[in-house]
Amino acid sequence: MLFQNILVPVDLSSQSTRAFKVALDISKKYDSKITVITCIEVYASYHLYYQSSTVSQQIKKQSKIIKNHFNELEHFAKNKDVSLKFKILKSDSVVKEIISFTKSKKHDLVVIGSHGRKGFDKLLLGSVANGVSQKANCPVMIVK
Repeated sequence: MLFQNILVPVDLSSQSTRAFKVALDISKKYDSKITVITCIEVYASYHLYYQSSTVSQQIKKQSKIIKNHFNELEHFAKNKDVSLKFKILKSDSVVKEIISFTKSKKHDLVVIGSHGRKGFDKLLLGSVANGVSQKANCPVMIVK
C-alpha cells in the first residue's frame, strides 16, 4: 500500500474541504485511513490579558463549530464508504503542531488546502500549507 495513513488538516475553509475530498479519493484508491485535524490557536500572551474562563469559553465555542464541520465531512466520507478519525488540537503554532502530529502518528501523506495568497498578503500572513510542505518528512499534496 502506497499511502496507509493520510492526514488532512482543515480550517473550515472551502479550500480545506476541497483538499478533504481529494484525500477521500486517494483513500478509496489505496484503501487508506484518514485522520482529519484542526488546530485552535491559543497564544500564551492571550492568557495574560484575559481570564482563563473567557479563554475556556472561546475554546468551547470554537470546538462546537469545528465538530459541526467534522459532521459535514463525515457525511462526505460515508458516501464514499471511508472511515475517519477526527482530532482537535490546541497550539500556538499551527505548522509546528501539524508537523508534530504527522511524525507522532506516522502519517505518510498530508493533503492540505491552500488559500492561494500571493505577494504582500502571503508575506504578511504566512502560509500554513507552505510551512507544512517545507517541514514535513512525508509527501505533502497542496490542493488549491
